Amino acid sequence: MDLRLLRYFVAVAEERHFGRAAARLHMTQPPLSRAIRQLEADLGVVLLRRSPAGVTLTPAGATLHGEARNLLEQAEQVRGRVVAAAATLTVGTLADSAEQAGVRLAAAFRARHPDVRIRIRESDLTDPTAGLRAGLVDVALTRAPFDDAGISTRVLRADPVGVVLRADDPLAGRPRLTLGELDGRRWFRFPDGTDPVWCAYWNPAGEQRDGPVVRTAHECLQAVLWSGTIGLAPLGHPTPLGHVPSAGHASPLGHLPSADHVLPPDHLSLLDHPSGPGHPVPVGHPPAVGYPLLEGLVVVPLTGLPPSRLVVAWNSADQGPLVRSFTELAVELAAEATPS
Repeated sequence: MDLRLLRYFVAVAEERHFGRAAARLHMTQPPLSRAIRQLEADLGVVLLRRSPAGVTLTPAGATLHGEARNLLEQAEQVRGRVVAAAATLTVGTLADSAEQAGVRLAAAFRARHPDVRIRIRESDLTDPTAGLRAGLVDVALTRAPFDDAGISTRVLRADPVGVVLRADDPLAGRPRLTLGELDGRRWFRFPDGTDPVWCAYWNPAGEQRDGPVVRTAHECLQAVLWSGTIGLAPLGHPTPLGHVPSAGHASPLGHLPSADHVLPPDHLSLLDHPSGPGHPVPVGHPPAVGYPLLEGLVVVPLTGLPPSRLVVAWNSADQGPLVRSFTELAVELAAEATPS
C-alpha cells in the first residue's frame, strides 16, 4: 500500500474537506482528489462521502483512518531508526556555545544514538548561525540575537553581559556601567556583510566608529588589549580551566579549539560549565564566553542591555529525527540546570 496515498487520505479524513487538506499538504486540490479516487479503486471500497459542504467517512473510511495513522507512525519510527543507524549529525558551534551546552548533552545524545557520528564545525564571529544559513550544519549551538528568517530556535539560557576593558582603563574599577558611560569609546567591528542584527547587539552604540575589525574571539580580546577598544561578554560562567576570576582580575588565555573537528560515535567533546549565582565576572568575549581572559583585561557588568541568549537552532524547513532529538535533549537538560 502506497504510504503517500495513505498520508493524503489521513489529511482529508482529518480536515473533512479537500480544499483544507490540499492546503495542509501544500498541493492543489485536483491531484489530491485523483489520489483519493486511486486509493478507493485499489481497495475496492468507498472511503468518503462527498458533498458541497465537505466529506464524511464511510465505515470503511473510518477503519482505514485509524489503521493508516498507525502505519504512518510506524513508518516514521522505522525511518528514524534506519537514518540514525548510519547517520552523521553536523553540529555548528560559535566560540563558547558548545562548551556552555555541557557534557550532559553529549552524554545524553550518545546514550540515545550510540551509532551516530558527530561532526563539530566551529564558525567565526561573522556567521552567528554557525553554518545553518549556508547549509553546512544540521543544528547549531550559538548565541542570539541574529537574523533568524527560516531558522527556528529554542533558548537554553539567558546571560547578562559585561564590558571587557583593559585593567588600566579609567572605568575598570567601576561596579557596573551604563551605555551612556561608554559614549565616545571605540568598539571592535565585525567585517562588512556580517548579520546586522548580530552587529547591532554586540555594538549597542549603533555606530561602527573606527575600531579594529575582528573575526574571532581571540582577535576580540587582542583588540581590547592592544587598541584600547571595548567589547562585550556574557557574564557569570567559569573558565574551561575551572577557575572563575574575581572582579578586576583576569586569567591567562587558554587554548581555543580548532574548527571542523570530526568525532567518532563514542566521543563528543563538549565541556560542562554550569553557571550559578555568586560568579562575579564573565569569562570570554562576545561570542567567546567560556574562554579565559587575557592577563590585563577585566569585565564590568553592563546595565540596560537585554541578556545574551544561548540557543539551539535549526533550519525551520528541515528538522529531521536526529535534529529533533538533539534539540529536545538540549532544551530538557537546560531546563533541569535552571535554578528553580
